[in-house]
Amino acid sequence: MSAPGAGAGAVAWRISRVLLLLAFAGFFLLPLVALLDFSTKVPSTGDRTAQPWRDLLADEQMSSAITTSLLLAGLTVVGMVLLLVPTMVWVRLRVPRANRLVEFLCLLPLTIPALVIVVGIKNVYAWVDYLIGDSALTLTFVYVVLVLPYAYRSLDAALSGLDTTTLSEAARSLGAGWGTVIVRVIVPNIWSGVLSAAFISVALVLGEYTISSLLHYDTLPVAIVMLSKSDAPMSMAAALGSLIFAALLLLVLGALDRRRRPTGR
Repeated sequence: MSAPGAGAGAVAWRISRVLLLLAFAGFFLLPLVALLDFSTKVPSTGDRTAQPWRDLLADEQMSSAITTSLLLAGLTVVGMVLLLVPTMVWVRLRVPRANRLVEFLCLLPLTIPALVIVVGIKNVYAWVDYLIGDSALTLTFVYVVLVLPYAYRSLDAALSGLDTTTLSEAARSLGAGWGTVIVRVIVPNIWSGVLSAAFISVALVLGEYTISSLLHYDTLPVAIVMLSKSDAPMSMAAALGSLIFAALLLLVLGALDRRRRPTGR
C-alpha cells in the first residue's frame, strides 16, 4: 500500500502544475487579448468593429509586405538548410577537429549588433543590387547569416544524438554517394532538429525590423510600424495576425514532427 503522504504529494504536484500552466497561459494570452481588444474597439463610442481586419486584408501595401516576408521566410529556411546541414554533417564525418571553428563562425552573428551588420554590408549590397536587382528578397543573404546561431544549436543537438559515422559508413558500403547519405540517411534521422531550425528561422524573419528598415525594404514589421503612424487599430490587427500565424506554424511543424516519429507498441 502506498503511504498517505505520497498521494497527498501527487495531488499537490498536480495542483501546482495546473496553477503554473494557468499563470503561463495568462502571461502569454493577456497581450494577445489586449491587441484584439484595441484592434476591434471604436475609440469614440467603445463599440466593436471588424473594419480594421477587413481593411488589413484589402490594403495592397500590407498584402505586398506579407507576401515579401513569407517569401523571405521560405528562402531563408531553404538557404539555411542547404548551407548548414551538409556542412555540419561533412565536418562531423571528415574533419571533426573543425567542429569548434564551425561553431564559432555560426555563433559569431550573436556578438555583432544589427546596426554594425548593416554598416558592414552596405557596400556589398550596392553590388548585389547592381547584379541581381533592388528587391527585398535579397535580404535572404543577411537573414541566413542571422539565423545561423539558432539553427546551429537545433541541428547540433539533433546530430549529437545520432551515430553519423556508423550510418554513413553503412550507406557508403552499400554504394550510396555522399548526397544520398545526407539526404536519405542523415536528414530523416535529424528531422526534428531541421524542423526546429526552420521554425526559429521563420519566426526571426517575420519579426526582424532593424536591418530591413535601415536598408529601406518594406517587410511585414516595417509595414506594421509605418501603418501604426496613420492607423493604429489596423497595425495592431496586423501584429496580432502575424503572431497567430507564427503560432499556427508552430503547431503544423509539431504535427509534422510527431508524424515522422516511430510509434512504439
